[in-house]
Amino acid sequence: MPTAMEIYKLLPKTNCGECKFPTCLAFAMQLANQKVSLEACPSVSDEAKAQLEESGAPPIRSVTIGSGELAVKMGDETQLFRHDKTFYNPTVLGLIADDSAGLEAMRTRVDDAHSAAFERVGQILRVDSVALRHSSGSEEDYLEAVKAAAGKELPIVLMCEDAALAAKAADACADKKPLLYRATGANFDAMAELAKGRSLPLVVGGVAGLDELVELSERAKKAGLSDVLLEPPIDSSGKMLENMTVIRRAAIKSKFRPLGFPTIAVLGSSTADKMNASLGVMKYASAIMMEEMPRDFVYPLLALRQNIYTDPQVPIQVKPGLYPVGEPTESSPVMFTTNFSLTYFTVRADIEKSKVPAWLLVVDTEGQSVMTAFAAGKMTPESVAKAVDDFKVKEKSNRNEIIIPGMVSRMSGKLNELTDLKVTVGPRESSGLPKMMKSLA
Repeated sequence: MPTAMEIYKLLPKTNCGECKFPTCLAFAMQLANQKVSLEACPSVSDEAKAQLEESGAPPIRSVTIGSGELAVKMGDETQLFRHDKTFYNPTVLGLIADDSAGLEAMRTRVDDAHSAAFERVGQILRVDSVALRHSSGSEEDYLEAVKAAAGKELPIVLMCEDAALAAKAADACADKKPLLYRATGANFDAMAELAKGRSLPLVVGGVAGLDELVELSERAKKAGLSDVLLEPPIDSSGKMLENMTVIRRAAIKSKFRPLGFPTIAVLGSSTADKMNASLGVMKYASAIMMEEMPRDFVYPLLALRQNIYTDPQVPIQVKPGLYPVGEPTESSPVMFTTNFSLTYFTVRADIEKSKVPAWLLVVDTEGQSVMTAFAAGKMTPESVAKAVDDFKVKEKSNRNEIIIPGMVSRMSGKLNELTDLKVTVGPRESSGLPKMMKSLA
């Protein structure tokens, strides 16, 4: 990103104030910090706009496929290492449906992709897309499968290197904004024209090395394409790691624009392919399409992806509040925990094991666990008492009692003083809750 002074030199310097800032210099400072958009300046010249957009563009372009709530965004990454800041857009996982298996098998694959979802620490993890590949099947079956996929929610990848058939397929799912796969040296002009004419993102690949990939990327830019995905060669795990790393490093460290695009890997169903899928999630693949995604593989892969793409500076949190566990009544017990998702779901699961309905008060600790929050002063008798009042605990339960985690037993006296509730010290670990809860029933 250019400095504020570099931006200022390209602005009109009229100090008109239409950008909502008193001077062009003030606007330039905000623009340098990426707090405003260049569109806020009505007087900037087209030449300056083009120059600023080029220099201020993210090192890896953002590309979106699909429409609606399940549309997925790729790229727009700024870091080589997650711990430096965070990674933003999780690797898009897609299941390939090949027309060589016939239309019904393709429809089944589409359904399989949509059903591959589960909940973990309050987040829904799922396969993100379905890739429809034309190989040896009939064109009619392929187009019917595209129409079937278009009637569902997941984004679509059209794996068809025949530009004429790809055009028909794109028209069959036009409102889904599908990803076109792929432009190679042999069909580049036709696929580039198709992508540009329908404003669709395009994969470029089918190359022997990164030099050829750079050439295709530059051809795509000259053809007026900006939404591009790069497919580097992945002959082996080592080569995949090397190429993905070179692309990411060149984009982020060297601002090398021809490699400043999201990447995609198309994998088979072997054990090596599954290992490469995990490798791609960890090391820079923006999208992975696979021929097989059995549940016993894809669920751990989704959990790995969730861990890699969770901001290390912002723990996963649940919304503070008073939550019913089971079907509690006014006589049901009340207990509290933190809003760190892992803690919340662990405690909730242990309460459910007891089969005793209860109220679970979730206190805002900025996503910290019980002992961490207590030690950092994020969980205090005062904050718990405030949560008791804010979420009207006494209106939900007339037991006049609250169960606190055993690890923070020292707050019991002060909490009793602030709330007038009987404070019962629970077990140190939530695994002891089922036994305790049964004794209260």
